[in-house]
Amino acid sequence: QVRLVASGGGLVQAGGSLRLSCAAPGGTISNTAIGWFRQAPGKEREFVAGISWSGATTFYGDFVKGRFTISRDNTKNTGYLQMHNLKPEDTAVYYCARKIGTNADYLNRELYDTWGQGTQVTVSS
Repeated sequence: QVRLVASGGGLVQAGGSLRLSCAAPGGTISNTAIGWFRQAPGKEREFVAGISWSGATTFYGDFVKGRFTISRDNTKNTGYLQMHNLKPEDTAVYYCARKIGTNADYLNRELYDTWGQGTQVTVSS
């Protein structure tokens, strides 16, 4: 069973940047699509970004508006979420997840079978 480890979160001022990483120690995610979701206190988990196994196709949540970039390095078995121009409303726990199957509905949480433990992102105003 693959295990995902998300890292790179932290405290940053509004307008700052962070890069999150999603690794799969002891397993592989190089042949599957992956996604990033986030969950703020009292809110539902929402889709942030997704990327196909090859990296050729990416999807973003409407709120991203060009601020975030999802990428992957299959030689390192790692996915990334680069976030720029962070806002206080981006404060949340960010999760990476492994997507199964060929359905292109990246927003559907039920299509992800393995989730990382989450990494906290806090943006101060």
